[in-house]
Amino acid sequence: MAKIVKALMIGDVVGQPGMKALFAGLGPLARSTEASLVVANGENAQGGFGIGADETAKLLAMGVDVITSGNHVWERQGSTELLDSNPRLLRPANYAPGVPGSGWTIIEKDGLTWAVVNLQGRENMTAIDCPFRKADEVLAAIVEQYPQAIILVDFHAESVEEKEALGLYLAGRVAGFAGTHTHVQTADERILPGGTGYISDLGMSGPEDSVIGVKPEICIRRGLSQMPIKMETAESEASISGAIFEIDVETRRCLKVERIRA
Repeated sequence: MAKIVKALMIGDVVGQPGMKALFAGLGPLARSTEASLVVANGENAQGGFGIGADETAKLLAMGVDVITSGNHVWERQGSTELLDSNPRLLRPANYAPGVPGSGWTIIEKDGLTWAVVNLQGRENMTAIDCPFRKADEVLAAIVEQYPQAIILVDFHAESVEEKEALGLYLAGRVAGFAGTHTHVQTADERILPGGTGYISDLGMSGPEDSVIGVKPEICIRRGLSQMPIKMETAESEASISGAIFEIDVETRRCLKVERIRA
Protein backbone atom coordinates (compact mmCIF):
# COMPACT_ATOMS: atom_id res chain seq x y z
CA MET A 1 0.00 0.00 0.00
CA ALA A 2 1.34 3.46 -0.93
CA LYS A 3 2.60 5.68 1.85
CA ILE A 4 0.63 8.93 1.97
CA VAL A 5 1.79 12.20 3.51
CA LYS A 6 -0.13 15.42 3.87
CA ALA A 7 0.96 19.02 3.43
CA LEU A 8 -1.08 21.85 4.97
CA MET A 9 -0.80 25.12 3.05
CA ILE A 10 -2.28 28.18 4.79
CA GLY A 11 -3.49 31.37 3.14
CA ASP A 12 -2.26 34.90 3.88
CA VAL A 13 -2.01 35.49 7.63
CA VAL A 14 -3.44 38.98 8.25
CA GLY A 15 -2.39 41.02 11.27
CA GLN A 16 -2.90 40.17 14.91
CA PRO A 17 -6.27 38.49 14.32
CA GLY A 18 -4.64 36.06 11.90
CA MET A 19 -1.72 35.45 14.24
CA LYS A 20 -4.11 34.77 17.13
CA ALA A 21 -6.15 32.37 15.00
CA LEU A 22 -3.03 30.37 14.18
CA PHE A 23 -1.83 30.46 17.79
CA ALA A 24 -5.11 28.94 18.94
CA GLY A 25 -5.95 26.72 16.00
CA LEU A 26 -2.88 25.62 14.06
CA GLY A 27 -1.78 22.89 16.46
CA PRO A 28 -5.19 21.18 16.60
CA LEU A 29 -5.63 21.61 12.84
CA ALA A 30 -2.24 20.11 12.01
CA ARG A 31 -2.94 17.17 14.32
CA SER A 32 -6.47 16.52 13.05
CA THR A 33 -5.37 16.62 9.42
CA GLU A 34 -2.17 14.64 10.16
CA ALA A 35 -0.14 17.23 8.29
CA SER A 36 3.54 16.32 7.88
CA LEU A 37 4.48 19.80 6.65
CA VAL A 38 2.94 23.23 7.25
CA VAL A 39 3.47 26.16 4.87
CA ALA A 40 1.91 29.56 5.60
CA ASN A 41 1.99 32.83 3.69
CA GLY A 42 3.04 35.47 6.22
CA GLU A 43 3.48 38.62 4.14
CA ASN A 44 0.60 40.40 5.92
CA ALA A 45 1.33 39.15 9.43
CA GLN A 46 2.58 42.45 10.84
CA GLY A 47 -0.32 44.86 11.10
CA GLY A 48 -1.75 43.70 7.78
CA PHE A 49 1.27 44.68 5.66
CA GLY A 50 4.68 43.01 5.79
CA ILE A 51 6.31 40.73 8.34
CA GLY A 52 8.89 41.30 11.05
CA ALA A 53 11.28 39.23 13.11
CA ASP A 54 8.72 38.82 15.91
CA GLU A 55 5.99 37.46 13.61
CA THR A 56 8.49 35.19 11.87
CA ALA A 57 9.66 33.69 15.15
CA LYS A 58 6.09 33.23 16.41
CA LEU A 59 4.90 31.52 13.23
CA LEU A 60 7.81 29.09 13.32
CA ALA A 61 7.20 28.42 17.02
CA MET A 62 3.53 27.69 16.28
CA GLY A 63 4.55 24.87 13.96
CA VAL A 64 4.86 26.53 10.56
CA ASP A 65 7.75 24.88 8.72
CA VAL A 66 8.11 27.40 5.87
CA ILE A 67 6.81 30.98 5.62
CA THR A 68 6.12 32.20 2.09
CA SER A 69 5.38 35.79 1.12
CA GLY A 70 4.78 38.16 -1.78
CA ASN A 71 4.86 41.80 -2.79
CA HIS A 72 4.28 43.13 0.75
CA VAL A 73 7.29 41.36 2.28
CA TRP A 74 9.46 44.44 1.66
CA GLU A 75 7.26 46.94 3.48
CA ARG A 76 8.77 46.74 6.96
CA GLN A 77 12.09 48.11 8.13
CA GLY A 78 14.65 45.35 8.48
CA SER A 79 13.15 43.11 5.78
CA THR A 80 16.51 42.79 4.03
CA GLU A 81 18.29 41.52 7.13
CA LEU A 82 15.35 39.27 8.06
CA LEU A 83 15.19 37.60 4.66
CA ASP A 84 18.95 37.11 4.56
CA SER A 85 19.08 35.62 8.05
CA ASN A 86 16.23 33.10 7.97
CA PRO A 87 16.10 30.49 5.16
CA ARG A 88 12.63 29.39 6.31
CA LEU A 89 11.19 32.80 5.37
CA LEU A 90 10.91 33.08 1.59
CA ARG A 91 10.35 35.91 -0.83
CA PRO A 92 9.23 35.29 -4.43
CA ALA A 93 12.03 33.67 -6.43
CA ASN A 94 11.42 35.75 -9.55
CA TYR A 95 12.67 39.04 -8.16
CA ALA A 96 15.82 40.29 -9.83
CA PRO A 97 19.20 38.62 -9.20
CA GLY A 98 20.94 39.97 -6.10
CA VAL A 99 17.73 40.72 -4.19
CA PRO A 100 17.97 39.72 -0.48
CA GLY A 101 16.68 36.36 0.67
CA SER A 102 15.75 33.22 -1.21
CA GLY A 103 12.76 32.09 -3.26
CA TRP A 104 12.94 28.41 -2.35
CA THR A 105 14.11 26.19 0.47
CA ILE A 106 14.60 22.56 1.41
CA ILE A 107 13.13 21.02 4.57
CA GLU A 108 14.17 17.59 5.83
CA LYS A 109 11.44 16.23 8.08
CA ASP A 110 10.43 12.75 9.26
CA GLY A 111 12.74 11.13 6.74
CA LEU A 112 11.32 13.07 3.79
CA THR A 113 12.75 15.90 1.70
CA TRP A 114 10.41 18.77 0.92
CA ALA A 115 11.09 21.67 -1.43
CA VAL A 116 8.96 24.82 -1.09
CA VAL A 117 9.04 27.36 -3.91
CA ASN A 118 7.65 30.91 -3.74
CA LEU A 119 6.79 32.79 -6.97
CA GLN A 120 4.95 36.02 -7.75
CA GLY A 121 2.64 36.93 -10.62
CA ARG A 122 2.90 39.89 -12.97
CA GLU A 123 -0.65 40.46 -14.25
CA ASN A 124 -2.15 43.49 -12.47
CA MET A 125 0.93 43.56 -10.24
CA THR A 126 4.43 45.04 -10.44
CA ALA A 127 6.17 43.53 -13.46
CA ILE A 128 9.08 41.50 -12.09
CA ASP A 129 10.96 38.63 -13.76
CA CYS A 130 9.00 35.90 -15.54
CA PRO A 131 7.57 33.35 -13.06
CA PHE A 132 7.37 30.66 -15.76
CA ARG A 133 11.05 30.84 -16.69
CA LYS A 134 12.12 31.25 -13.06
CA ALA A 135 10.07 28.17 -12.14
CA ASP A 136 11.94 26.18 -14.79
CA GLU A 137 15.26 27.37 -13.37
CA VAL A 138 14.36 26.63 -9.75
CA LEU A 139 12.85 23.22 -10.45
CA ALA A 140 15.91 22.20 -12.47
CA ALA A 141 18.14 23.07 -9.50
CA ILE A 142 15.90 21.19 -7.06
CA VAL A 143 15.69 18.05 -9.19
CA GLU A 144 19.45 18.04 -9.72
CA GLN A 145 20.31 18.46 -6.04
CA TYR A 146 17.32 16.78 -4.36
CA PRO A 147 15.80 14.28 -6.83
CA GLN A 148 13.48 12.76 -4.20
CA ALA A 149 12.07 16.08 -3.00
CA ILE A 150 8.31 16.58 -2.74
CA ILE A 151 7.82 20.01 -4.32
CA LEU A 152 5.20 22.57 -3.25
CA VAL A 153 4.61 25.97 -4.89
CA ASP A 154 3.04 29.13 -3.46
CA PHE A 155 2.22 31.43 -6.40
CA HIS A 156 1.39 34.88 -5.06
CA ALA A 157 -0.65 36.45 -7.83
CA GLU A 158 -3.73 38.53 -8.62
CA SER A 159 -4.87 36.86 -11.83
CA VAL A 160 -6.62 33.48 -11.78
CA GLU A 161 -5.77 33.16 -15.46
CA GLU A 162 -2.08 33.49 -14.65
CA LYS A 163 -2.41 31.06 -11.74
CA GLU A 164 -4.12 28.42 -13.85
CA ALA A 165 -1.64 28.88 -16.68
CA LEU A 166 1.39 28.45 -14.42
CA GLY A 167 -0.26 25.55 -12.61
CA LEU A 168 -0.78 23.72 -15.89
CA TYR A 169 2.73 24.65 -17.03
CA LEU A 170 4.12 22.94 -13.93
CA ALA A 171 1.63 20.06 -13.96
CA GLY A 172 3.39 16.76 -13.34
CA ARG A 173 6.52 18.53 -12.08
CA VAL A 174 5.33 19.58 -8.62
CA ALA A 175 3.16 17.83 -6.05
CA GLY A 176 1.17 20.85 -4.89
CA PHE A 177 0.43 24.28 -6.39
CA ALA A 178 -1.47 26.88 -4.34
CA GLY A 179 -2.25 30.46 -5.18
CA THR A 180 -2.23 33.25 -2.60
CA HIS A 181 -2.69 37.06 -2.51
CA THR A 182 -6.40 37.71 -3.13
CA HIS A 183 -7.48 36.71 0.43
CA VAL A 184 -10.53 34.98 -1.07
CA GLN A 185 -10.57 31.17 -1.03
CA THR A 186 -11.49 29.62 -4.37
CA ALA A 187 -13.58 26.47 -4.89
CA ASP A 188 -11.57 25.08 -7.83
CA GLU A 189 -9.33 22.56 -6.04
CA ARG A 190 -8.46 19.66 -8.34
CA ILE A 191 -5.74 17.33 -9.56
CA LEU A 192 -4.00 18.54 -12.71
CA PRO A 193 -2.56 16.17 -15.34
CA GLY A 194 0.51 14.40 -14.03
CA GLY A 195 -0.68 14.44 -10.43
CA THR A 196 -0.28 18.06 -9.34
CA GLY A 197 -2.73 19.21 -6.66
CA TYR A 198 -4.06 22.69 -7.48
CA ILE A 199 -6.13 25.50 -5.97
CA SER A 200 -6.24 29.07 -7.32
CA ASP A 201 -6.24 30.73 -3.90
CA LEU A 202 -5.93 29.42 -0.36
CA GLY A 203 -7.83 32.39 1.04
CA MET A 204 -7.06 34.46 4.11
CA SER A 205 -6.26 33.53 7.69
CA GLY A 206 -7.56 36.66 9.35
CA PRO A 207 -10.62 38.62 10.56
CA GLU A 208 -13.91 37.37 9.15
CA ASP A 209 -15.90 40.60 9.58
CA SER A 210 -13.75 42.50 7.12
CA VAL A 211 -13.02 43.32 3.50
CA ILE A 212 -10.05 41.06 2.71
CA GLY A 213 -8.86 41.64 6.28
CA VAL A 214 -9.41 45.42 6.36
CA LYS A 215 -12.00 47.35 8.38
CA PRO A 216 -15.16 47.42 6.20
CA GLU A 217 -15.91 51.08 6.86
CA ILE A 218 -12.52 52.09 5.46
CA CYS A 219 -13.00 50.10 2.26
CA ILE A 220 -16.51 51.53 1.83
CA ARG A 221 -15.20 55.08 2.29
CA ARG A 222 -12.42 54.40 -0.21
CA GLY A 223 -14.98 53.12 -2.70
CA LEU A 224 -17.29 56.10 -2.25
CA SER A 225 -14.62 58.80 -2.23
CA GLN A 226 -11.82 57.27 -4.34
CA MET A 227 -9.46 58.74 -1.74
CA PRO A 228 -6.32 56.80 -0.65
CA ILE A 229 -7.51 56.34 2.94
CA LYS A 230 -5.06 54.34 5.02
CA MET A 231 -6.01 50.67 5.33
CA GLU A 232 -6.33 49.25 8.86
CA THR A 233 -6.69 45.60 9.85
CA ALA A 234 -10.14 44.66 11.14
CA GLU A 235 -10.39 43.45 14.72
CA SER A 236 -13.11 40.81 14.53
CA GLU A 237 -12.84 37.08 15.23
CA ALA A 238 -10.56 35.32 12.79
CA SER A 239 -10.43 31.94 11.05
CA ILE A 240 -7.76 29.87 9.30
CA SER A 241 -8.09 29.22 5.58
CA GLY A 242 -6.02 26.89 3.43
CA ALA A 243 -5.86 23.45 1.87
CA ILE A 244 -4.57 19.95 2.57
CA PHE A 245 -2.65 18.11 -0.14
CA GLU A 246 -2.47 14.31 0.15
CA ILE A 247 0.67 13.06 -1.60
CA ASP A 248 1.98 9.63 -2.56
CA VAL A 249 5.55 9.50 -1.23
CA GLU A 250 6.83 7.08 -3.87
CA THR A 251 5.51 8.92 -6.92
CA ARG A 252 5.55 12.39 -5.32
CA ARG A 253 2.15 13.02 -6.88
CA CYS A 254 -0.95 14.47 -5.26
CA LEU A 255 -3.95 12.18 -4.79
CA LYS A 256 -6.37 14.63 -3.19
CA VAL A 257 -6.80 18.33 -2.41
CA GLU A 258 -9.20 19.47 0.30
CA ARG A 259 -10.07 23.05 1.20
CA ILE A 260 -9.77 23.94 4.90
CA ARG A 261 -11.56 26.61 6.95
CA ALA A 262 -11.14 26.42 10.69
